[in-house]
Amino acid sequence: MAGPRLSMEVGNDGVALITLLNPPVNSLAIPIIAGLKEKYDEALKRNDVKAIVINGENGKFSGGFDINVFEKVHKTGDLSILPDVSVDLLVNTIEDARKPSVAAIQGLALGGGLELALGCHARISAPKAQLGLPELSLGVIPGFGGTQRLPRLIGIKKAVEIMLSSKPITSEDGMKLGLIDAVVPPQELLKVARLWALDIAVGKKPFIRSLHMSNKLGSLAEAHEFLMMARQKAKQTARNMPQHQACLDVIEEGILRGGYAGVLKEAKVFKELVLTDTAKGLVHTFFAQRMTSKVPGVSDVGLKPRHIKKVAVIGGGLMGSGIATALLLSNIHVVLKEVDADFLAKGIKSIQGNIRGLVTRGKLIQDKAEKALSSLSGVLDYSEFKDVNMVIEAVVENVSLKQTIFSDLEKVCPPHCILATNTSTIDLDLIGERTNSQERIVGAHFFSPAHVMPLLEIVRTDKTSSQVILDLITLGKVIKKVPVVVGNCTGFAVNRAFFPYAQGAHLLANLGVDVFRIDRVISDFGLPMGPFQLQDLTGYGVALAVGKIFRAAFPDRTFTSPLVDLLVKNGRNGKSNGKGYYIYEKGSTPKSDPSVLPIIEESRRLTNVVSGGKPISISDQEILEMVFFPVVNEACRVLDEGVVVRASDLDVASVLGMSFPAYRGGLVFWADTVGPSHIYNCLKKWSNLYGSFFKPSQFLEERATKGLLLSMPAASSSSSRSRL
Repeated sequence: MAGPRLSMEVGNDGVALITLLNPPVNSLAIPIIAGLKEKYDEALKRNDVKAIVINGENGKFSGGFDINVFEKVHKTGDLSILPDVSVDLLVNTIEDARKPSVAAIQGLALGGGLELALGCHARISAPKAQLGLPELSLGVIPGFGGTQRLPRLIGIKKAVEIMLSSKPITSEDGMKLGLIDAVVPPQELLKVARLWALDIAVGKKPFIRSLHMSNKLGSLAEAHEFLMMARQKAKQTARNMPQHQACLDVIEEGILRGGYAGVLKEAKVFKELVLTDTAKGLVHTFFAQRMTSKVPGVSDVGLKPRHIKKVAVIGGGLMGSGIATALLLSNIHVVLKEVDADFLAKGIKSIQGNIRGLVTRGKLIQDKAEKALSSLSGVLDYSEFKDVNMVIEAVVENVSLKQTIFSDLEKVCPPHCILATNTSTIDLDLIGERTNSQERIVGAHFFSPAHVMPLLEIVRTDKTSSQVILDLITLGKVIKKVPVVVGNCTGFAVNRAFFPYAQGAHLLANLGVDVFRIDRVISDFGLPMGPFQLQDLTGYGVALAVGKIFRAAFPDRTFTSPLVDLLVKNGRNGKSNGKGYYIYEKGSTPKSDPSVLPIIEESRRLTNVVSGGKPISISDQEILEMVFFPVVNEACRVLDEGVVVRASDLDVASVLGMSFPAYRGGLVFWADTVGPSHIYNCLKKWSNLYGSFFKPSQFLEERATKGLLLSMPAASSSSSRSRL
């Protein structure tokens, strides 16, 4: 396959048409950028060229700068790899040229792709093109002049919103804002762009250099006041991420000192940000997410996915209704089965509430909502299961009940039907024990709320067929989930790795560390909430049930605390009854509840983790480490046992399933930046002080003593054994 390249054709009208060819999204790879400079130099020298039009092949303008280059910079630390685009190409060559350029946009113009278009003197677009500057989601800022040109074209407020949110707008919205000069049918795009370019060349249309504009910036005082407010908001919404403040600083530099000074500052700050831990973490997460569907023996053996049109969901509770909602929103017909009419009515009402809630929040139009709900049917028996492509069981975590259901499904479903369970912890071999169709049985573990959370954990047994795995990976993408294939064990990958999370927090509480301080430390680290507030949210029944499962599976390394039992006996069940560690009142943020402190003190007395029972003195950093290092330790066992295909899959799962901060790269990536040796030494020290909960795993010990990263393939470990 040919590499990145460009073509240039000069028409009889005197317009040079430069076309980007770098499938699938025409990313601005280094050869494309170099080629653009060469083509421009040629076009500007030729007497038969009056104007230039830039477009992209295959219905896309450009998806932006090739971020594989970021990976190379992160591996080498060599910033010279990054090309000088903003000044050399976009200012000197394109924008300040005596011949006008017009960008002919279709499909998408994102990141550097949109910045290339901004450097042109006009932008013509096909309908529904996606326009945006998502660089902040990768830990950097727009580096090709976007921080300067976008505010000058559409005003500071909207430009800041687009950059800080990393969300695209449509070409129609772009036209209303002044970003796009005209939206025309795709078949007329090049014709109109050529004519527009010629009109600029002869003075019929203005020769606009956006870097020189200032009329939409407003007064210096207004701009300064708005940017101050934006900085305050970013401190709350983008904690620990330097790129947001840096972006606002660079925008202000251009307003105070002019567009060219702003471009120079932008280029300098861009290079500084590329080397930050934030950028390294977010770029790692970006690539890791794209790797999850590459599964050896599944995606590389020539299989083709089967189309799933109709899915039966058994159980209309919180998980079942959420799963059904996700399917319906992707135009998949859903048959919802419940045990009686009342439960069925509640399930359908929940689904309707989910979908109508999206309409209310402006995330779904009414027509699509009605279409989705028209694809839902409810049943009390298996009569409509004769033609379903897949069944997802989402009933309570009861082994006997699940076994009965799967035995029934084998009799009533067609032989090609995939039989999936949404269990979060139960061994799939046990669930399918009474069937003869174990090659069709698979885990489809969604995270709550299922129609919102982006992770789909696909659990395979030794007998699950590759075709079934491929079909479920494909379905996951259709319903806009990120599929991660994992092996079959208690808790699978995410819940297995994170079971020590709450236990570590409880151990600290029983050592006398303030629970609200623990929550604050974890929240400051970047999780949406700490472990105790999370327990309030999920309910204590879940905490007790899950704790029991993991104590049975891993009795040698669990910490048992009486605290949750004491809370329940005290009439508390977290947010569901408004009483937990926090006080929950409608319309206000949760507040710490001092009346819970005597209950915690009683738990400490009963546990008596340390002889003498005196509260330990501990730093915030030590709190963070005592909560997360046991999680890393269990993740090491998950890697060692081959529960995940690759370490980066566990990173993705931790980010999307447990809200581990993406800018830290995921659990394993973060652990490697901290250092396996430091983690091992801390755990060894704590295990001597506080017991086997902290005992380092063999995998971690090997990596620490050999100076190896945890993310190296698990197969290199002497004790590794694959569950995939």
